[in-house]
Amino acid sequence: MSPDWSRALRDAGLRVTQQRLAVLDELQAAPHAEADELVRRLEPRLGAVSAQTVYGVVAALEEAGLVRRIDLPGHAWRYETRVADNHHHLVCRACGTVQDVDCVVGAAPCLTPSDTHGFTIEAADVVFSGLCADCTARRG
Repeated sequence: MSPDWSRALRDAGLRVTQQRLAVLDELQAAPHAEADELVRRLEPRLGAVSAQTVYGVVAALEEAGLVRRIDLPGHAWRYETRVADNHHHLVCRACGTVQDVDCVVGAAPCLTPSDTHGFTIEAADVVFSGLCADCTARRG
């Protein structure tokens, strides 16, 4: 069952717009999408859409807590709608495939730093990198 994005937008205090609904739908269908990929995926639904528009929409959605921005080393920012937990990511070094992986151990934030330097820790982002099954098989 897909989320009721109209209700989620209203509950977050945002206006329901065609662009916001389309971005949320596409991120639900293609988790971990980059903004450029979102632009390409949105064109059949919205017509020509600029990267600036997409960045503006995902920024508003991120600020409202409906979208999470993922900063993976060596990649452009990616976005996802899985925001209710502190999960991590597996990244293939060869093809760039990204998969979610649940928290490694314990409750969020999963990891406890040796020194917080006064920070209030809200999340721990862990990125596991290696080769996905398809790339491993190709290297066989």
